[in-house]
Parts: sequence; C-alpha cells; structure tokens
Amino acid sequence: MSFQEYSDREMLIIEVAQKIVGDLKTALLTQENVSFVVPGGTTPGPIFDILCAADIEWNRVHVMLSDERWVPDDNDRSNAKLLRDRLLVNRAAAAKFTPFYVPDVEVADACKDVSEKLKSEWPISVLVLGMGADMHTASLFPQANGLDAALSADADALLPIQAEGQEQRVTLSAPVLNSAISKHIVIFGDDKRAALDVAKGSLPEVAPVAAVLDGATIHWAV
Repeated sequence: MSFQEYSDREMLIIEVAQKIVGDLKTALLTQENVSFVVPGGTTPGPIFDILCAADIEWNRVHVMLSDERWVPDDNDRSNAKLLRDRLLVNRAAAAKFTPFYVPDVEVADACKDVSEKLKSEWPISVLVLGMGADMHTASLFPQANGLDAALSADADALLPIQAEGQEQRVTLSAPVLNSAISKHIVIFGDDKRAALDVAKGSLPEVAPVAAVLDGATIHWAV
C-alpha cells in the first residue's frame, strides 16, 4: 500500500483523474478490452466529471460499479444513475456499462447470473474505491449480513449484502476487488485518515477495507 497526500481536494480530484486515465491507456496497450470498476456515492462525482472527457478508446472500456443499492436504475439512490449522469457522458458515453440491478428478479438469482456473465472481466484492470469512517469499502460493511461470504477466498464475483438499518445491496466480493491490477482508494477528512490507520492493523472482518489494501494507492486530502 502507498499513501499520497494532496494539498486540497480539488488538486486530488484533478491528479487522481489523470492517474486513472494513464492507467486505462496503459491497460489498453496490452488488452483488447479493459474493465474499469468505480464506486457510487458523493466522492467520485467530480472525478467522473473530468474522466468523461478523456481522450481514450472508451469503446474498449467496460465500466462496472463496485457495489449497488438494490433499487431501479432511475432511482435517485441508484449508483447506476450517478454513472449515467456524470461518467457515461461526453466521450465516455461510448463505454460499455453493465448494471447490477435486474428488475423482477430475486437478488440472489441476479447475482449468480451477473457473476457468470462477468467472468471474462477479471482481473479488474483499473479499480477506484472509497472508504467510510466505519472502514467499509464498496458495500463490505462491518457486521453486515453476507460479509463473511463476500470475504471468502472462493466467493462469487457479485453477492447480496445488507447492513443493519440499510436497504438491500449487492457488492463485488473482496477477492475480485483485491485482485485488481491498478487500485486507487480516495478518502477525504481527518476521520477517514484515522480510520485507515486503524484498518491497516485490523482483520477484514472488523475493517473490511483491509481486504483490499494490498498494492493499493490511497489518495487523501483533508
């Protein structure tokens, strides 16, 4: 794991976007198609606003989410809606996007079907994640129902998971996330930096982000 500190959030957003573009271009030199996994939430939106205009062969980029709420794609809480509004526009509109939510299908069945369809996408070429102050990443929440299965070395790629008091979610499993060739974790604030310090010495069962720190670059600004 490496740690990079930035003078402010604006500088982080610009430089991380540039690093991601470089990683995607490098991957495209040796692969016919590349897989690009990104988070939802508020943190990545400004990064997406820059990435969407990048001059790369987006038609060879397969975009996926790290996790998703089990809600329709037009729901304001849908991560897919965020991607369609802020990443899959401009030049990046040419990218292939695989949504995880499947209408009128049980979540467990949908996860199995999507996991099978995505087998050719692994390992992830470029991965971007966030982290919560509770040390979750993607939808790998501490004490969540389904966390043990998602941390298992033989886990399926996509699994249902539900944290107490939250809606049903699905998440890419820890082995799939951790095997990414290029990994970036973006965090803001002193509370998350302190949480990262705790996570580095903790088991993934307590601090799920610890399952994906190996080889990751942490990007932080206050």
